[in-house]
Amino acid sequence: MSTHLPAMWTGFFDDAAVFPPGNADLPDAVAAFRARRDEWYADLVASLVVTDERVPAVADAEVPLSIVVTGGAGALAGALRLAARAGNRVAGLEIALRDLDDLAGNARRVVAAVDAARIEGALDDETPVFVELPAADVTYGWEAAADEVAAAELRLKFRTGGTEAHQFPSAGQVAAWIDAALDRELAFKCTAGLHDAVRHRDPETGFEHHGFLNVLAATAEADSGLGAADVAETLELTDEAELLGLARELDLTKARRWFTGVGSCSILEPLADLTDLGLLEKP
Repeated sequence: MSTHLPAMWTGFFDDAAVFPPGNADLPDAVAAFRARRDEWYADLVASLVVTDERVPAVADAEVPLSIVVTGGAGALAGALRLAARAGNRVAGLEIALRDLDDLAGNARRVVAAVDAARIEGALDDETPVFVELPAADVTYGWEAAADEVAAAELRLKFRTGGTEAHQFPSAGQVAAWIDAALDRELAFKCTAGLHDAVRHRDPETGFEHHGFLNVLAATAEADSGLGAADVAETLELTDEAELLGLARELDLTKARRWFTGVGSCSILEPLADLTDLGLLEKP
C-alpha cells in the first residue's frame, strides 16, 4: 500500500516507459502503472506519458496522462478531444517548438492554442503545459521564446539526454537553462537520461548522464542566487558523498517549486538510487 512520501519526492517522476530506450508496450506500461498504485512508493509517480495519437489506446480514467503533442500547436485541441473521448484525466501537456527559425513566433502559436483550449473549457486552468525549447545554447531567439512562455505563465521542458551522444547537453548548457527559467520565474521539467541520482558515465554506451539529484541541487543553488558557473560545477559532481552532503545543506523541497520533475522510462532505477542513497526509506 502506498505511503506518504517526503514532499521533495512526491510526484517527482512521470512514467515514460513507452519511450526510448525503454520502449515498453503500451498495455504493459498501463498495467505496470496501475499495479504501482498499491506499492509503498506509488506517490513517487505523477502520471503516464504518452503521445497524443496513443491516447485512445489507454482509455482508463484511473491513469492520469501527460500527453506529448506531436503535431505542433495546431494539434493541441485534437489531443485534448482524444483524451476527453477516452475518459482520461489530463495531468499535463508537453509540446516541443518545431520552428527553429522563429522560436518566439512558434511559442506564441502554442500560447494561442492553449488559451483557446482553456476558453473552450477543453483544458483546465490548473493543468500544466510544458513547452520544450531546443536542447542547445541559450540564444536571443531561445530567450525570446522563453519570454513568451513566461508571459503566458506556462512551463518549460528540457531534454537532458537521449539514445545518441549528441543528445546529452553539457553542464554549462543545463546551468544556463536553469538560470533562464528562474530568471523568468518559470517552472520546468526534464526528460531523457535522468535515471540515476548522480552524474555518471554509462559503461555500455559511454554517454555521460546528468543526475536528477545534481539537477535538483543545482536548481536549489540557482534559487539561492548562485551564478551559472557555480551551478554547472554542481551539475558535474560525480562523487556520491560530496553531492549528498551538498544536498543535505540545501532546501530541495523549495527547489521543487521550479524543478517539478523528470520524465523517465524507468521508475525502479531511480527508486533504487533514492533508497540506496538514504533519500527514501522503505517502510
